[in-house]
Amino acid sequence: MMNDPTSSKKDAAETGDADSALIEVRDVRKHYDAVHALGGVDFHLKPGEVVGLVGHNGAGKSTLMNVLAGTVERSGGSFRLGGCEIGAWSAASAQQAGLRCIFQELSLCANLTSAENTRIVHRSLRGLGWRRRARQVIGPVLDEIFPGHGIDLDRKVADLPIGERQMVEIARAFTQTGIKLRAVILDEPTSALGHEATEQLLAHIRRAAGRGIACILITHRLNEILAVCDRTVVMVDGKVVAERATAGLSRAALVELMGSIERPRDRSAGKAASVQAPVIRHAGRDAADLTIEVGKGEIIGFAGLDGHGQRERLRAMFYAARRQREALPGAYVAGDRGSEGVFSLWSIADNLTIRSLNALTRGGMISSAAARKLAETWSDRLKVKAPSIDTPILSLSGGNQQKVLFARALASDAQVIFLDDPMRGVDVGTKQEVYRLIRAEAENGRSFVWYTTELEELTNCERIYVFREGRAATRLEGDAIETGRILQASFGGEHV
Repeated sequence: MMNDPTSSKKDAAETGDADSALIEVRDVRKHYDAVHALGGVDFHLKPGEVVGLVGHNGAGKSTLMNVLAGTVERSGGSFRLGGCEIGAWSAASAQQAGLRCIFQELSLCANLTSAENTRIVHRSLRGLGWRRRARQVIGPVLDEIFPGHGIDLDRKVADLPIGERQMVEIARAFTQTGIKLRAVILDEPTSALGHEATEQLLAHIRRAAGRGIACILITHRLNEILAVCDRTVVMVDGKVVAERATAGLSRAALVELMGSIERPRDRSAGKAASVQAPVIRHAGRDAADLTIEVGKGEIIGFAGLDGHGQRERLRAMFYAARRQREALPGAYVAGDRGSEGVFSLWSIADNLTIRSLNALTRGGMISSAAARKLAETWSDRLKVKAPSIDTPILSLSGGNQQKVLFARALASDAQVIFLDDPMRGVDVGTKQEVYRLIRAEAENGRSFVWYTTELEELTNCERIYVFREGRAATRLEGDAIETGRILQASFGGEHV
């Protein structure tokens, strides 16, 4: 362990030029008992560089970033900052060196306001009037990254929608007080953002790079990697398997590097609109709010700019289905898995089977054998990466946790499954498998109501409703479901 104080580490980072590495790790390893999350990784980041990090769920991306951010201690390997060897490295050390991290699972304190959360990374905000100064620190940054965001900085984070929480977390990471900001790690930063906010963030990343702030972008939305990154690093099973300059790299080539082949949907295979009575008919709140109909075996999509009422309508339909005279079995896959999805102290098996307890009951008792069989079957079908179904769910990557939530719904007796942006943080290969599962289940008579912030996912739907200003404003079907029309309807275009 080095005896240099934290300030020496900070000074080392300051002395690096544009051609030398700000951060460099070699042969970094991390294991959790029998699970080897990192198997000897080499990685570097230069000042002002934007590096994209991609790979399947469980590939080790988040673990590597946690090692860089000091929130996870490496099991082996070397760590250099500004050319100087670093022994002990902690989250406090990273903060002092000007390194920030936006975690996939949001780290804001829900009982504090956005301004109060700012003080957590800026301890210099103290004494009388510190809340006012905190607002002055985060407010302009939030305005710069997300113009027109409309977020009340004095409102508790718990009361903000997940998209606004994500904006606050991102803005906080880019704030500066006494310590110069040098690098920001963004782990799935756009997973809860709508199209407009995503574009605003990507533009800011490029502006920040122009000011010398390096960024590491982890995302499964490959178009974001291709749009802003200088270099792309691919990880598989805890190791770096490829590194390429992003310029000239195609989406197909990037997917191939990860070992997955994307298969576009055959739109000609889509079935005609249902002529039978809908299983759900949900009226809008006024004449401008379209009635939403869901037929047996249909996949219905909700689109539009994030925060325009899609989640509220989805929840309203879910609860209405349960209150029908003949209750319609339904399942809800939450987009905010941390607070609404997983039971954090439970295993994979317990999380997966909780929705199916009635079906697993034999003679008034839950059958352990039947529960294990159900959990193993669906864990295998969704390819959940874990040593066993008894593994605690919080030990999984975010994407694998999302797979468990999806498996929970599909394993149940639900006739209608409500999806609240369920593919957040899920890799490309898994997405394609899940899309095929959804279509297969729909062909067998299951219905899906699917809200997504990823426009390409809407091509899986027979019909979509584009939301604007809290209402389902436009209905698109079949070949009319394409990006241009969706965006035009989202922004209030008349000719769709």
